[in-house]
Amino acid sequence: MSDTSPSDPLPESLEGSAFPGGERREEIRTALIDWYEDDHRDFPWRRTEDAYEILVSEVMSQQTQLGRVVAAWEEFLDEWPTVGDLAAADRADVVAFWTDHSLGYNNRAKYLHEAARQVVEEEGGAFPTDPDGLQELMGVGPYTANAVASFAFDNGDAVVDTNVKRVLHRAFDVPDDDAAFEAAASLLIPEGESRVWNNAIMELGGVACGKSPNCDGVGCPWRRFCRAYETGDFTAPDVPTQPQFEGSRRQFRGRVVRTLGEYDELALDELGPRIRVDYAPDGEHGREWLRGLVDDLADDGLVDLSEGDGDAVVRLRR
Repeated sequence: MSDTSPSDPLPESLEGSAFPGGERREEIRTALIDWYEDDHRDFPWRRTEDAYEILVSEVMSQQTQLGRVVAAWEEFLDEWPTVGDLAAADRADVVAFWTDHSLGYNNRAKYLHEAARQVVEEEGGAFPTDPDGLQELMGVGPYTANAVASFAFDNGDAVVDTNVKRVLHRAFDVPDDDAAFEAAASLLIPEGESRVWNNAIMELGGVACGKSPNCDGVGCPWRRFCRAYETGDFTAPDVPTQPQFEGSRRQFRGRVVRTLGEYDELALDELGPRIRVDYAPDGEHGREWLRGLVDDLADDGLVDLSEGDGDAVVRLRR
């Protein structure tokens, strides 16, 4: 578990990056957790704190799309509801289930079955509660152990997977270096909140900061802190090419801010033609489209909105 505070000096691996310090780190933490708790994908394993059920979900999710895992996970638990049931099962049946559901390498099924036996025979049926203890189970590596410790026992460290690396690289210019990613993740995680934090940052990487970012579409809570969002450069360790900026929402958000910098205030229908020549109040890129941009900017604390006579009035927040 991270024992660092927002004022701790940055480790050498993060020197020269845009990684936040001071009170800004607390603001970043709060923004992400509030965003996650307000709305997130409802996977069934997020509704349980049972270590066995979470371990099954983690093993199944390795290199398998989460949408396909849901049905397999539910059927698996119908067949073997407890760790004791799985430990008593015939290994051939477990492997056959794995194959029938196209869940990847059969070794994962074998290791999961063996881990269940270890829990029953060596741990008295109770899972270890920390990452080190969980790594003693067959086939459970550092990432899976940390995930189970976090989601089952709220006792994990910062999870660092490909999605988390992408988020940290884009948002804070963290170098493409494992030590730097580990350091950054450990400095961000709030003490004693590994369950909600690791779920939240992985959700951010999954729905907002994928290889093709969807910052505005899901209301990414880190837009106002994010180096990539500011510059339009969304390259990352696993994303070598830069998405198109011309015509993007990011481009028009920038135009809104620049335009408002020239005026005390503008109604939407006065602002619209100044940021795109094809603006028409009732058109595809009309009042509703522009209101979405402005609402995003208001959420980010960049503009203020007030309702005028039949039209919203926008001003740059000073």
